[in-house]
Amino acid sequence: MQIGNINISNKVVLAPMAGITDKAFRIIAREHGCGLVYTEMVSAKALTYNNERTKLILDIQGEEQPVAVQLFGCEPEIMAEGAKIAEREGARIIDINMGCPVPKVVKNGEGSALLENPELAAKIISTMVQAVAVPVTVKIRTGWDKDNIVAVSFAKKMEEAGASAIAVHGRTRDQHYAGEADWTVIEQVKRAVSLPVIGNGDIWSAQDAKKMLEQTGCDAVMLGRGVRGNPWLIKQVYHYLEFGEEVPYPQPDEKIKGAIKHLNLTIKLKGEESGIKEMRKHLIWYLKGLAHTAALKENIFKATTQSEVIEILNNYLLQLIS
Repeated sequence: MQIGNINISNKVVLAPMAGITDKAFRIIAREHGCGLVYTEMVSAKALTYNNERTKLILDIQGEEQPVAVQLFGCEPEIMAEGAKIAEREGARIIDINMGCPVPKVVKNGEGSALLENPELAAKIISTMVQAVAVPVTVKIRTGWDKDNIVAVSFAKKMEEAGASAIAVHGRTRDQHYAGEADWTVIEQVKRAVSLPVIGNGDIWSAQDAKKMLEQTGCDAVMLGRGVRGNPWLIKQVYHYLEFGEEVPYPQPDEKIKGAIKHLNLTIKLKGEESGIKEMRKHLIWYLKGLAHTAALKENIFKATTQSEVIEILNNYLLQLIS
């Protein structure tokens, strides 16, 4: 897949997810074969204010490229300034979030609120395209609610404004993350535009990924919630699409070892205190489906040092293999 002048090595893309796709997770995703990774969504306005926390989210130094930086906002000139900053920091692709359903984002006219304001959305894209040399892409939902499915007309307008690719999450803003994703809308968007279309929504297995590609004709699949505590899904999808091979689901000991690796990398990048707090939710996801983890989870939430957490996980690992 080609996005502007950027070649994407395969059809597996990691969705931008707040609180999840930080630098540590992106590095792990790459190790599992992901063709393109996105940052967590970054406030363009906060970037222009030189906000320290926001700059940390933007840190992509030393990562395997290409990395897409996802910005959110609703003011064209500020979005353009944010894009310039992201480009200077090494972004090879600038993505615009026009799908986030979170109320605090939507009430500011950002995220999926832009689906109801296509003229402003187009202005944002055209202004950003003029401001940077890297491709500008957009991620949307199917519409505001089931009575306002606008993805096809919206995608056409974004293409006219200069977008280089579009990712479509097959849910409305009203659905948030409930119900089933409507892949037929992704197919309609793919037929309506000439730019690359990335399909997103309800990919929980390698078979789901192949089915989406076949049903919609989309150019790549974007993995979201299915990778939480399960980066192996990336490898499973990649191998199934590229070679027709089924990679087995990780054994319990492999999941624990993967969790420890993720913990160590996060602490290396964020420090012990922040890293442990950040990793608690990830560790719970890694433990999903494993037996006898209730007490283990409690102990993880009580632990305050790296060595404590590793000891807790290693003790559980010894129980698994004994």
